[in-house]
Amino acid sequence: MTRLRQLGRLLRITRVFVRHDLDEFVTAIHLFRPYRLLLRMAPWRLFARRNVPRGVRLREALEELGPVFVKFGQMLSTRPDLLPEDIAEELARLQDRVPPFSAEASVRLIEQALGGKLETWFSEFSREPIASASVAQVHIARLHDGAEVAVKVLRPGIESVIERDLELLYLLARLALRYAPPARRFRPVEVVDEFSKTIHDELDLRVESANASRLRANFEGSTLLHVPKVYWDLTRRTVMVLERIHGIPIGNVEGLKAAGIDMRMLAHNGVEIFFTQAFRDGFFHADMHPGNIFVSPEGQYRAVDFGIMGTLGEKDKRYLAENFLAFFNRDYHAVADSHLRAGWVAPGTNLVEFEAAIRTVCEPVFARPIKEISFGRFLLHLFQTARRFNMEVQPQLVLLQKTLFNIEGLGRRLYPDLDLWETAKPYLERWMSEHMGPRAFLKSLRREFPKWWAMLPEIPSLLHESLRRAGETDAAQEARVRELEELRRQLRHQQRRLYFAIAGSGSLIAGAVFLGMGMPVSGVWAWEQLTGWALAAAGAFLLLRGWPRRNP
Repeated sequence: MTRLRQLGRLLRITRVFVRHDLDEFVTAIHLFRPYRLLLRMAPWRLFARRNVPRGVRLREALEELGPVFVKFGQMLSTRPDLLPEDIAEELARLQDRVPPFSAEASVRLIEQALGGKLETWFSEFSREPIASASVAQVHIARLHDGAEVAVKVLRPGIESVIERDLELLYLLARLALRYAPPARRFRPVEVVDEFSKTIHDELDLRVESANASRLRANFEGSTLLHVPKVYWDLTRRTVMVLERIHGIPIGNVEGLKAAGIDMRMLAHNGVEIFFTQAFRDGFFHADMHPGNIFVSPEGQYRAVDFGIMGTLGEKDKRYLAENFLAFFNRDYHAVADSHLRAGWVAPGTNLVEFEAAIRTVCEPVFARPIKEISFGRFLLHLFQTARRFNMEVQPQLVLLQKTLFNIEGLGRRLYPDLDLWETAKPYLERWMSEHMGPRAFLKSLRREFPKWWAMLPEIPSLLHESLRRAGETDAAQEARVRELEELRRQLRHQQRRLYFAIAGSGSLIAGAVFLGMGMPVSGVWAWEQLTGWALAAAGAFLLLRGWPRRNP
């Protein structure tokens, strides 16, 4: 039954793709080529929109296939290292909007999750959702203490829908591997694995709540960014309650100007918030599109929707800082060398060729005014170039590149003359100084000194134990050396015995052959017989020499 359902879904996907003139995607799966040819003869094929860009056609097809495919397309849009640029940019426009489910279903789910009537927890509850997406929808409510909150509720039955479509995506990935060998370089099964993890995290609203709490703690008291408070006592796997955010949507540029907000400062603050998240905290909001950002009357950023977050380790931060600084100094040798030293590319990589490739894609960027230079596009070109030299780009870096690209676009929409380098360069130089210079060494020394001081009384015993183990190790090694020498001696002896056995056996056989060749004539021994007896005697002597002895 499951296989029949999957077949029906696959045929529908084929029909939708052919309707949107995406035959190349169907052709990749040989099993559906006859069905594709049948569909091509349909009358409506006469009106195929071949003049519409393929990215637009693919986006529209995914929107028609439903919520899970929309979210999968959105995830793919964060991987421009895997997709052509035109498709990645178009998939980023996918809209995750679906009709809301009933208020009765929302109330029932909230009451089941919290364990009581709605009135127990909320003094007011708006039955009309303010937002509705494929996984959840949001209602506005008020607590009994007067606090206004946003209540996010998972869609009823969404888990089974997602599991069904995930099985289908895995099937498509395996079919692509089997019937479309060029698709292997995109690692389709691994891409679906990544999507599966992301979508399952979205199905547990406690994960998003934890993300919001962490980001809020990182910016506690900040005038740059406000993150809503999580009401943990009202948060469950299927329900999340957050402080409601008020403000002007950041996409409403005219409204921001009318409120008297300094647009230049607002744009620069957005860049600073991004670099602070990435380099200070190593934890950043990876879905900062205009729909998720509001601005207070004082010009403070206010973020919502914390389902997609990125993390950076110290190695990632150093990689990014070194490459950004080298890029803006036009030091392409430093860019190539940093990749080699960090182990991002193979040790045998030709540094001169790698530097030349980086120069080829980066130098045209500087033909533009510096205010038009894009960090995000630089990273994209860098990743694409590095992949040619077998660099496996880490997903967290690609997610950061996509986020940076969005931040740049948003900042220049707010303030067209935004110079990212004016904000970013001092920040990166300060970070490099603090984490890689003498100050970083002293800071590390201060941080680690209490641990060393606490361990100081234990050092003599640790030293004694180390020496004792070293002595035991030396004794064990000497014993192993003696055993090895004994094995070598026995091997040489066995080889000698084998040599004598082979030589003696050969002599005996040769002697027997010669003895059979001649008989004594008139009592006189023939030379063959004399030779045969001599060989036989030599063979017997050799065999005795090689005969095993009790104590070799």
